[in-house]
Amino acid sequence: MGSLRRPTSLPSFPKTIYKKFRHALSAGEASRRTGRGRPRVSIMPTPANVVPIGTARPKVIEFFAGVGLARIGLESAGFRVGWANDYEPDKHAMYEAHFRDAERDNDHIFELGDVFKIDRSKLPRDAALAWGSSPCTDLSIAGSRGGIRAGESNAFWGFIEALRSLDGARPPVVVLENVVGLATSHGGDDLAAAIRAFNELGYSIDVLAIDARRFIPQSRPRLFLVGAQNPPASSTEPNPELRPDYLSWVFSDPTLRTHRAELPTPPPSLTSGLDEHIEAMPVSDDRWWDETRTGLFVSSLSPIQRERVAALRRASGVTYRTAYRRTRKGVATWEVRPDDISGCLRTARGGSSKQAVVKVGNKRLQVRWMTPLEYARLMGAGDYNLTGARTNQALFAFGDAVAVPAVEWLGTNYLLPLTKGLLAPMTDRVAVVQ
Repeated sequence: MGSLRRPTSLPSFPKTIYKKFRHALSAGEASRRTGRGRPRVSIMPTPANVVPIGTARPKVIEFFAGVGLARIGLESAGFRVGWANDYEPDKHAMYEAHFRDAERDNDHIFELGDVFKIDRSKLPRDAALAWGSSPCTDLSIAGSRGGIRAGESNAFWGFIEALRSLDGARPPVVVLENVVGLATSHGGDDLAAAIRAFNELGYSIDVLAIDARRFIPQSRPRLFLVGAQNPPASSTEPNPELRPDYLSWVFSDPTLRTHRAELPTPPPSLTSGLDEHIEAMPVSDDRWWDETRTGLFVSSLSPIQRERVAALRRASGVTYRTAYRRTRKGVATWEVRPDDISGCLRTARGGSSKQAVVKVGNKRLQVRWMTPLEYARLMGAGDYNLTGARTNQALFAFGDAVAVPAVEWLGTNYLLPLTKGLLAPMTDRVAVVQ
């Protein structure tokens, strides 16, 4: 166990890798992946709203749904999202356009509005999982750092109140997804407050850090709090690829009810692949910046970066890089990533900016803004329906979302086995508070 001292900054991820293993899946999931398999009989008493093995897909209620990327990941893992909520009309318009055909075939409900004002009497009472990707504006290092009770990030408490209103019909599993800044916000007090809020509703909490870079060429670390009314047994290994050192205090704090599920090691972080996600575009396309604007871009680079770009420009073959415009000592400067990985896609809030694509090589340099299709691809949603979406609308929505493959990995390896009672149970149970 680590020290109870909470970190004020995030150290780099440890490199130790532990032996991989796989959790058993139900016959349905096993046959979906391999075309064979027998049902595994669970010896764990099945809670009232845990979906039995071999039945329909577990139902999800989703808060802060955005454009539905968490839904895509969860449904790819074997869930069915039956109810969703978000308050932004632009995101809802994209969500509706993408899922319109699917909605004709099921009873999905989308409630547009403030999470504090939703009609809680109409919340589904048969869900196996509640998912919430609450606003990160006041938790992100790029944001105000006001905390979990400030500004938009205060919406987390609306999620808690919605769960509280379900009383004995709360989903047996809950997930909160947010930026890793939640771990250090107010010296860790905000993360502790979130865990206690779930504890008071009867959930033991596991905390994971998963970077989308393990699945797609975008650096996008995110924190996932997984709550369980019937928690699994805790692992004897810390699995630092999922629970890095800066989270160790969570599991050592005796005032918090936590568990640490035994999970397979996720794939290693990618070191390349950006070029495969870049949209093909002719040299003459008017989205490439003109000579004057490109010159200003180059002149804003630091000497080290300017030389790096010049070396790439002299090389044979074409290379792609991404760049962000930042303000350093009151001066706007461009910073180009040195690797074949995208920087974290962001919204325009909290001082962040859109991301640019730099095409360099064969003595040529071209720069342009990244396109909505590239944003979608780098979120693992390359086939997302962008018809009718405005450019800034799409860039903002994807920059404010969770990466699809990270959700799918978590759903497949943790959430689905947990909702189906396939993980070895903890010997003691969490008391459900009404």
